Amino acid sequence: MKFSDPITLLKNIGSKRVEVFNNHGIYTLYDLLYYFPRRHLDRTSVKNIKDLIKGESCTIIATVQTFGVKPIRKGKMYQVIVNDKSGILTLNWFNSIRIIKNLFKVGDKLAIHGKIDWFHGFSITHPEFDKLDKNDDPISTGEVIPLYPLTNEFKSVGIDQRIFRKIIKEALSYKLNIPEIYSSEVLKNNTLFSLSEALQNIHYSSSNKKLNKAIKRLKFDEHFFLQLFMAIRKKSIKSLGTKSLNDIGPYFRTISESLNFELTSAQKKVIQEIHTDIKNNVPMNRLLQGDVGSGKTIVSILVSALALGNNTQVAIMAPTEILARQHFSSFKAEFDKVQISCALLVGNMKKKERLSILNGLALGKVGVLVGTHALIQEDVIFKSLNLVIIDEQHRFGVNQRAELLNKGENPHFLAMTATPIPRTLSITYNGDMELSIIDELPKNRIPVTTKVVKPERLVKVFNFIKDQIKQNHQCMVIYPLVEESEKSDLAAAVQAYENFRTKIFKKVSIGLVHGKMKTEEKDLIMNSFSKNEISLLISTTVIEVGVDIPNATVMLIEHAERFGLTQLHQLRGRVGRGTGKSYCILVKRKATNASNKRLDIMEETNDGFLISDHDLKLRGPGEFFGIKQSGFFKFKIADLVRDGPIIRAARKAAFDIVENDKNLKRKSNKLIRNKFVNEYSQYLDSISLS
Repeated sequence: MKFSDPITLLKNIGSKRVEVFNNHGIYTLYDLLYYFPRRHLDRTSVKNIKDLIKGESCTIIATVQTFGVKPIRKGKMYQVIVNDKSGILTLNWFNSIRIIKNLFKVGDKLAIHGKIDWFHGFSITHPEFDKLDKNDDPISTGEVIPLYPLTNEFKSVGIDQRIFRKIIKEALSYKLNIPEIYSSEVLKNNTLFSLSEALQNIHYSSSNKKLNKAIKRLKFDEHFFLQLFMAIRKKSIKSLGTKSLNDIGPYFRTISESLNFELTSAQKKVIQEIHTDIKNNVPMNRLLQGDVGSGKTIVSILVSALALGNNTQVAIMAPTEILARQHFSSFKAEFDKVQISCALLVGNMKKKERLSILNGLALGKVGVLVGTHALIQEDVIFKSLNLVIIDEQHRFGVNQRAELLNKGENPHFLAMTATPIPRTLSITYNGDMELSIIDELPKNRIPVTTKVVKPERLVKVFNFIKDQIKQNHQCMVIYPLVEESEKSDLAAAVQAYENFRTKIFKKVSIGLVHGKMKTEEKDLIMNSFSKNEISLLISTTVIEVGVDIPNATVMLIEHAERFGLTQLHQLRGRVGRGTGKSYCILVKRKATNASNKRLDIMEETNDGFLISDHDLKLRGPGEFFGIKQSGFFKFKIADLVRDGPIIRAARKAAFDIVENDKNLKRKSNKLIRNKFVNEYSQYLDSISLS
């Protein structure tokens, strides 16, 4: 049998089962063997109930003794009592009782995973669990038992864990010819199993040591091909030619000398790094990371001044209109000093105004164009675009970035983000880019004091806000929703605005801004807030980026437990931009272990890089950026949080190969190239393997 043979050749797979396998992406023996277990049981990970210790996390194999709903003071919970002959363990659920109560029957054998607690005996709250077959006992068998992610659809055609393992075992028994893609040198240098050994041991292993080696090899593969993609893309960019921007020109010196503050050492260093790049006739491809308030905007202005000194044009694209308008205001204020024309291009512009901008752009009269996605529309034509800057670049897809870059002749590219990205994640998602970091704040910046409060303390908080307003400071209140819905009990911005205006802050000028407002309305409110005509701004998270109000000293965030760490940190960054002491008050209305951890971290530190590390560990890479990453590889087994050493090893191996064979045309790289082309073809649009 071959790796590519259909699963229909196996004994236990009839027509009904074939359909279920196909629905899960399993068509061939290759697909089947790459359907990895989600967990393994082995004798070293299983503990007897009598040996449990409060606070430890472990696995227990036990049998269901009884179960049922139990009334408690604030409602009810569902309990399952299990035993393993050494003792009794109670499993507790407070949520999803309707679903949980139908899952058990007396005599069920369970593998239970969770953190041990003690209340009149050992217990686990909301444990993970797997139902086992009667013979599934790693203690008695001495084997590592794989547990697969089997849906109800599998179970509907009679495929339980035992049957699935039987199918896998049959596939492995045919001693398939599994070709090895790496050289013996790569395998040796990285102490890797062969692919054949890895696939055997991920499903059936006689020891934990062999299982871990199998996992390492399969993780290495996934990281390797992502890094290979990054290496080829980076090499492809370096092979392109572009206009070198050698001249410093007159604009940089004029603007830099007119600033009423001194640049930080980190800002100066980053400007030098970027200047070195754009002096080359190879397109710059650089990511600028900086915490909120670190001064990325002035860096981008000064870098643009360097570019403009070489008779070229600059484009700045931002993810939201509010942020685009903020950038436009900042750029225009500086470039007016040197008579360089700046223009703003957003979605809902008057036709006449838009045409005027586009004509100026095509003739080269507009030097700097700031905007949103409107910049990538077909009729936007530059005369000579040589520098592209994208802010909060993780909010744009790969294709959107490419469309803007195609407006010029291989222009230099600078991406910016106010989300400090842990290094492991940065080399994974931005592995084709050089990295610059602004790792210090301006000298006059006073750290924001952060406090978590419960709703009952809000009266005191409101009095504190009134005192701040009396001192001519401004305050912001953030709500996660625009209006109440049937599915949510969150306080809504619209309702809060009415309550504040008519009851709590009667004598205070109050504004409301949210995503459902017309652009003109939003702009009017934001301009009034900028001019200190509004003292208290009620807002949804549209305020997250793009608002720079030095006079704002208080940020109150309602239902703070609903926000991720990175988002809370960016919201907090809207205050503390002036010389006055500033405060961020987080209102906690519902508490969970996870939300308590997040809010504790916010109280403890203002360090964005430290916060980003915590956020990554708590939420995982998929949610880290606030959106699911589109256009990136989907991992089956790799883990971006925990695989740091494997990622670095895979990156070195991939970059070494591409350095010596850019298009993977050597005989030794033939299998790597074939796998890359066959399995990752959707990513090849942005790179060249010709």
